[in-house]
Amino acid sequence: MDTPIALAAVVLLIALGMSLIHRLNAQHDARIAAHHFSDPYPAIARPPGHSPHKRTGQAPSHRSTGTWP
Repeated sequence: MDTPIALAAVVLLIALGMSLIHRLNAQHDARIAAHHFSDPYPAIARPPGHSPHKRTGQAPSHRSTGTWP
């Protein structure tokens, strides 16, 4: 008689744990959806002096000499 009661208790605890995890995931997803991520600041995304465009009139930073290395 103890085995069915123990199994029922284990199944009930597993179901309660699954329900709790599901609710916490839904709450976390709602928090993430409510937060509006913005573009990073220009100083953080690209430090000063590191522009995406190549400057003309300067020597290239990497020269291929044809030898190793």
